[in-house]
Amino acid sequence: MTEFIAGVEVPETELVREATSLVRDAAEEAVFHHSRRVFLWGTLQARARNWEVDPELAYVGGLFHDLGLTAKYRTTGQRFEVDGADVAFDFLKEHGRSEEDARNVWLAIALHTTPGLPEHLGPDVAVVSLGVETDVLGMNLDRISPNERANVLASHPRPGFKGKILEAFYEGMRERPDTTFGTMNDDVLAHFDPSFVRANFVDIIQKNDWPE
Repeated sequence: MTEFIAGVEVPETELVREATSLVRDAAEEAVFHHSRRVFLWGTLQARARNWEVDPELAYVGGLFHDLGLTAKYRTTGQRFEVDGADVAFDFLKEHGRSEEDARNVWLAIALHTTPGLPEHLGPDVAVVSLGVETDVLGMNLDRISPNERANVLASHPRPGFKGKILEAFYEGMRERPDTTFGTMNDDVLAHFDPSFVRANFVDIIQKNDWPE
């Protein structure tokens, strides 16, 4: 039976079922529910802007965007966003989606913590950031009706979510602190680890090997 949440249809396809199973297997409960909410919020936010998005691409983007925080998929040599983007790209290609579709979802996930860029790259890229900004930062909640919010949260509740997502961020990034340079992610490491020293962009310019 087709699933509708807050008026959003969850695509009833093999690709979506396998995406759900993959993330269920890899992610903690709080991250899984967050990821489903990101798909739902992002779709509702796109709808409020009269944007058309591909529902399968929006679903994979939402579901896979934090896979790089999980023990199963995280690496130590690149940003967690890129870990998830790489998994999504391969998954979509393996399921018959085009190179362009897979690249758009790669961009959607890789850029979801980089404000100001995704919205210039089209709805299928921007939809993930819209969902993340809504669920994590509470942005643009006024574009989603109280009834829609209640319906989403009835299906995917968020008890203690703020603390749980911060812990998930830290766990997923603490072994690769250098990858947080130039992003908001270093705020998380500084919050949990008093010994963490942020790289300073000005110092890098002033102290690099180029002679003056």
